[in-house]
Amino acid sequence: MAEQLSGLADDRALLGRTSTAERVSDILRSRIAEGYFPPGTRLSEDSIGGALGVSRNTLREAFRLLTHERLLVHELNRGVFVRVLAVEDVEDIYRTRALVECAVVRGLGEPPYALDALAEAVVEGQRAVRKGDWKVLGTANIHFHRELVALAGSDRTDELMRSVFAELRLAFHVADDPKALHEPYLARNQQILGALQAGDREEAERLLAVYLKDSLQRVVEVYRRRVGEDI
Repeated sequence: MAEQLSGLADDRALLGRTSTAERVSDILRSRIAEGYFPPGTRLSEDSIGGALGVSRNTLREAFRLLTHERLLVHELNRGVFVRVLAVEDVEDIYRTRALVECAVVRGLGEPPYALDALAEAVVEGQRAVRKGDWKVLGTANIHFHRELVALAGSDRTDELMRSVFAELRLAFHVADDPKALHEPYLARNQQILGALQAGDREEAERLLAVYLKDSLQRVVEVYRRRVGEDI
């Protein structure tokens, strides 16, 4: 915990003079997504509040916001913990992804599409592979899908999926072989990008639907093995 709090203290400057519970929740959401606070970790109000230099009330409001997003859970007389997902949670996350992401691609309209950010996410993944950094590759994969959703041009959809992707990272953090979990999907990201660059949104949607189905099967397989059904 000391190492995590040291890193968290570095984020204190991000709060500036306009410190709010929303800004604190943004910082904690990012730290949870990055794995600084793994699933099951108890979050200390005193330690985190001290590291960020915020009041107990502000921190509690940030915890409340992240609990609403399903990233944290409050246990009576025990405190606040980073949520440990059940297998059913993982399945529901992927149902939501399939509904939203496929609908975004289906509704793109006529090409050409604004694909620069999507292409950059693929390049980010390629750099991670060259470095053998599989955790960063997982982040790059999520960036790809976040930018895919952003093609809809909808702030509300972006906000919805920001929480979904953050929750998905909770499942990724239990993987004992992140290379096997993430590496196969970089090539699939490239295929989806290629279809969109060619203006073929129907093929892109087909590739995406298969991608999400296969990814769900793989993540659930890993998740069952690592944490089981009784969490």
